[in-house]
Formats: sequence, C-alpha cells, structure tokens
Amino acid sequence: MKVAIIMGSSSDMNVMKGAGEALKHFGVEFDYKVVSAHRTPEAMITFAKSAKESGYTVIIAGAGGAAHLPGMVASVTTLPVIGVPVKSSKSLDGWDSLLSIAQMPKGISVATMAVDGSYNGGLLAVQMLSIQNDDLSAKLANYKEELKIKVDKMNQELK
Repeated sequence: MKVAIIMGSSSDMNVMKGAGEALKHFGVEFDYKVVSAHRTPEAMITFAKSAKESGYTVIIAGAGGAAHLPGMVASVTTLPVIGVPVKSSKSLDGWDSLLSIAQMPKGISVATMAVDGSYNGGLLAVQMLSIQNDDLSAKLANYKEELKIKVDKMNQELK
C-alpha cells in the first residue's frame, strides 16, 4: 500500500508536501517524484505504465499552468489518479490548472482537488485505501471524530 506523489516541477513541492503530511498522519507509505508531462513525456509515460508494478496503489499528481500531468498519467494507468491544481507564479490564479485537470474527456477520470488542495488529495487517497484496510478505516473514523471535537471546542471558545 504505497502512494506516489508526483509533480511537474520541484517548485510544486511547497504545495504537494501537504499530501505527504496527510499520508504520514495515517501511516501510509509514499514517495515524491518530479515527473514532467512537457519536459520528460517519455519518462512520465514509463512511470505511469509501471506504477502498479512498482507497488503504487494511488497516484496524486500536482501540476500548475497547463496542468497536463494528472490527465496524461491517468490516460496510461489503471490506478486512481488524484489531481491537485497548483497555483503557480505564472498561472491565472490557479484557474488554468483547475480547469485543465477538471475538464477531462469521457473515459479518462481524474479526481480533482481544490487549487493547492494537496492535503485533501492525500486524505482522499487514504479513504480509497481504507476500503480494503480495516486499520486504515478505523484511523479515518478517529480522524473524523477528532474534527468533530475541534469544532465542539471552537463553539465552547465562542461562549
């Protein structure tokens, strides 16, 4: 049970580290990799085609600008792909990335997170993996309870 967190450039790491934080919180093994759809397309295809054989179960792909990485990876793998639009310095406030990832053609699915929403990408990967893992499912139930307690505490602090 291992997750790949891939990004188009190392400059995306500031955003994509959130996915790793979520996975680490639940004890899920993961790797970070730079896999550029535009600069190294052959390496991207090789990675995506061999990801399952390499032991990965889910791929979280972050990309800014044109943001082709999640969709291109999804086109050549059967693994679930979670796309994280990255608001880059050259982007249109992240909208270009969001729309590039969300507007996939019929037959190529990518679960799309909010702009810079990599933590939720990691959490979605955990939820996917928990379907077949009772320990992970119990950890998720505890996490949801902790969120509820935090909100209760906020309400108490308002009084």
